[in-house]
Amino acid sequence: MQQPSQHSKATRTADVMNAIRARVASRALVADDRLPSIRSFAASMGVSPSTVVEAYDRLVAEGLIRARPGSGFYVSATALPPLALTKDQPQRDRAVDPFWVSRQSLDTDGATLKPGCGWLPADWMPTEALRRAFRSLARAEDAVLSDYGATRGSLTLRRILMARFADEGLELPPEQLLLTASGTQAIDLICRFLLRPGDSVLVDDPCYFNFRALLRAHQVKIVSVPYTASGPDVARFEAVVEAERPRLYVTNSALHNPTGATLSPQTAHRLLNAAATYDLTIVEDDIFADFEPEPSARLAALDGLNRVIRIGSFSKTLSAGVRCGFIAARADWIEDLVDLQVATGFGGPSAVATEVIASVLASGFYRKHVEELRRRLARARRDVGEKLQRIGIEPWLMPRGGFYLWCRLPDGCDSADVARTALSDNVVLAPGNVFSASQSAAAFMRFNVAQSRDPKVMSALQRAIRQ
Repeated sequence: MQQPSQHSKATRTADVMNAIRARVASRALVADDRLPSIRSFAASMGVSPSTVVEAYDRLVAEGLIRARPGSGFYVSATALPPLALTKDQPQRDRAVDPFWVSRQSLDTDGATLKPGCGWLPADWMPTEALRRAFRSLARAEDAVLSDYGATRGSLTLRRILMARFADEGLELPPEQLLLTASGTQAIDLICRFLLRPGDSVLVDDPCYFNFRALLRAHQVKIVSVPYTASGPDVARFEAVVEAERPRLYVTNSALHNPTGATLSPQTAHRLLNAAATYDLTIVEDDIFADFEPEPSARLAALDGLNRVIRIGSFSKTLSAGVRCGFIAARADWIEDLVDLQVATGFGGPSAVATEVIASVLASGFYRKHVEELRRRLARARRDVGEKLQRIGIEPWLMPRGGFYLWCRLPDGCDSADVARTALSDNVVLAPGNVFSASQSAAAFMRFNVAQSRDPKVMSALQRAIRQ
């Protein structure tokens, strides 16, 4: 066999060294991890053992790895700083756009206060019920713990949802219900199914900021309609639908995000009439339904899932860590959405997640938990609203339920500037224009009342609005 030239031997040695450097840089190998054995790495790289020996010796000389006689080669403790010192941090100087609040809220540490985030504090959530469900799940069949989820999701959980829908007058068979990995995935699947780049999509102004972020990712044209205390401005809605012919209208039902407003029956009927006239499909996000003291008008129930698609999830009342969403729609659309979910995620949501959620929802505890949440939030809305008013911040309305207050700042305050200033005090706020497609909400801000109890929040707000 012909021996490799010195040049090819040097190149192969460099390839081995670069392969180890790449693993360390990506943290596939970290401090004190053992490197592959010389023979196994030589086989995987397609080189001779002597090439690996030379590469390892050079990396030892560089200080990247070290040899332990009789044991092998290990990544040096000084190869990279500890992960805690190099972990990703939110980019605080980025533009205040629909991604800004999400990234600040998700990436900051536990010391940061988050009155701008969209979830309840952990000590408000049913963690003991979740622990009981997990302990019970530990005794489940092996397939539940190890297999892919069924394409439509747990039949047990779907039946629980069907019973809940029936209570509001929305009768549907299992074929019209699909479980998804999350509420966000539910709307993403619908967008993949119904939209093409350049289509128009109608949203409320203001609306949930991640609607805007997700629609931006689908490269559609976003058009908006002002939202009032009883729903979208109907006259403007009809005019925009006639002029723009949007493919979808995406909205919240029950308690609107961010305003906390409730859709009136009169407005709901006019929206459905306009949808029928202009062949518009409505996506109704029902995620805040359990926070209502009494059910309000629902587009899906009035329409019978003809032009309306109902979506939702359990992250607000149960857990954002055990995620599962759902889609209720026409049976033929559900069939296509099942295929799309398989194509993009191979199977339905995690069986572990769906079994845990079904266990908690089926227990009598869940009803008591939700009732207690409503009581606590009613107090928090009143208390936080009064504190905000004392520093010149006025709630737009006092919602019937939920954990959001949509508020107007004192004259001359730009909420994006206030949010940037408050961030220096480790307080994450939600400025108005991240919710506004028309960028007309600079004077507004959304507050999560359950996350606004710490006195430091009001102190940071006072400093920020005075600057």
